[in-house]
Amino acid sequence: MTDTKKIRVAFVGTGGIANAHAEALQQQPGIELTVAIDLDATRAQEFADKWGVTRTAASLAAAVDGGGLDLVAICTPPSSHFPLALEALSYGLHAVIEKPPALSLSQMRELEKAEAASTGTLSCVFQHRFGSGAQRLLELQASGALGKPLVGTCNTLWFRDQPYFDVPWRGLWDVEGGGPTMGHGIHQFDLLLHLWGPWAEVTAFAGKLARRTDTEDASAAVVRFESGAIATVINSVISPRETSYTRLDFENATVELEHLYGYSDNNWTLTPAPGREDVVELWNHGEDFPSGHAAQYRALIRSIQHGTHPPVSITDAYATMELAAAIYASSVSGTTIARGQINETNPFFTRMDGHLEPWKQEEALNA
Repeated sequence: MTDTKKIRVAFVGTGGIANAHAEALQQQPGIELTVAIDLDATRAQEFADKWGVTRTAASLAAAVDGGGLDLVAICTPPSSHFPLALEALSYGLHAVIEKPPALSLSQMRELEKAEAASTGTLSCVFQHRFGSGAQRLLELQASGALGKPLVGTCNTLWFRDQPYFDVPWRGLWDVEGGGPTMGHGIHQFDLLLHLWGPWAEVTAFAGKLARRTDTEDASAAVVRFESGAIATVINSVISPRETSYTRLDFENATVELEHLYGYSDNNWTLTPAPGREDVVELWNHGEDFPSGHAAQYRALIRSIQHGTHPPVSITDAYATMELAAAIYASSVSGTTIARGQINETNPFFTRMDGHLEPWKQEEALNA
């Protein structure tokens, strides 16, 4: 596809998150917002009117029949991500999948196979990778200026009240795939893995501490990386003072990021080790552009135009989903889980709770 040909975009699902996609896509050159797809025709039309989308449809099949498309933004509840991505690939379309990209590792492997057989590609929304702070940190790490990674903290401490979980599709293993580990903290620990590379093993605890829900409402893990670095990861939706906080201690500096749902350079702090004040000057340079959907779409549109590998492919995202599965497996089994241990024969490969519904059983026992 050439830079001059417009990329025609369809939105599947026109609820809240679709607005973030539409706003981000409007900032990209060479884009045509072509069709809004929703079972609710009124909601689809309201979305189309708001964002200048050309037409509406009740299904992706109907949208494809109505005219050419290039890219599909999948903005529906988690349980539909997998079948919609398969459908988009069957039409040879590129697709962007909101988190989580699938409900299980087995579905991730199926998506890899479907993508390999299609002319379309898949990109998973992990937008924190694309802010200038993360890009600059990757460059500094690669240069060796920061020294070895040593210890880290990755906290997603958010607050969701009981009415949030009372929505019919929330808090269910077979609809959301999990609780805050899958649906909230995954953005932060995806960034952690993006920065610090492959993880080696994890020991975790999780539980249902304050909300009526089938899944966990909090989890805590200790992750060891292949580099030898160690990090703690906490995922919570029961924390009144909300924050997303990541701290990375290297030999030569501590790098901190605190924000809530997105960051700019102002959210980062670098503290040099004694005698390594030179690292501060290396950090303080370059353009400041925030994380978010627009930053990821900028990279994705470029890849489509140039026919290159899309950012955050299904294969790229597998390590993040595998860590989520390992946190659940460790918390349920009470054992340390190594990367690669959750394979096709493991019950946590096909469902994040290992088909055990652990906290639902715990609630029944304590009733």
